[in-house]
Amino acid sequence: MKLVPLNPDEPPEGPRAQPEAKPTFDEIYSRYFPFVWRCLRGLGVGSGSLDDAVQDVFLVVHRQLSGFRGESSAQTWLYGIARHVAANHQRRDQRKQAPLEPLVSEPEHPDPGPLERAEDAEAAAFVGAFLAGLNQRKRDLFILAVLEEMTIPEVATALAIPLNTAYTRLRSLRADFERALELRKS
Repeated sequence: MKLVPLNPDEPPEGPRAQPEAKPTFDEIYSRYFPFVWRCLRGLGVGSGSLDDAVQDVFLVVHRQLSGFRGESSAQTWLYGIARHVAANHQRRDQRKQAPLEPLVSEPEHPDPGPLERAEDAEAAAFVGAFLAGLNQRKRDLFILAVLEEMTIPEVATALAIPLNTAYTRLRSLRADFERALELRKS
């Protein structure tokens, strides 16, 4: 039996799906720059190296964008690149034997008052100290699931771990965070 198209301009096999257009470098840069900056900062890149690390990530993106097949989201692809760049910067810093700089607070906003700024700085210092005490697996999970609010299936894909393992680690990580908060309060 031969298929007859409903639309005479349509081929008999049916409508063809248009391939999704690949994002351009400019689109990726403008959309994901803050994400990359936050991830690198959370991965322990010092404030003195942060701008260089972000530039390194986007240099890799520029070189490898034509090979990006879209098998994962652009965000998970960028996080993988950021992890490698952060590791390279940390190795470079260790070779120089320069002391690691603590995480700095977010730039000040004109609206919050002194109390809010102090509370924000205290919370950022607590989260920074908590992140510094985590191993790499837990740090990656905390950054993606808690700070970046990615879904657990996206996190599992980005970290190349089974979905149930991601859920289990997140549960354990949340319990660790709650214990750290309780210790801080007492």
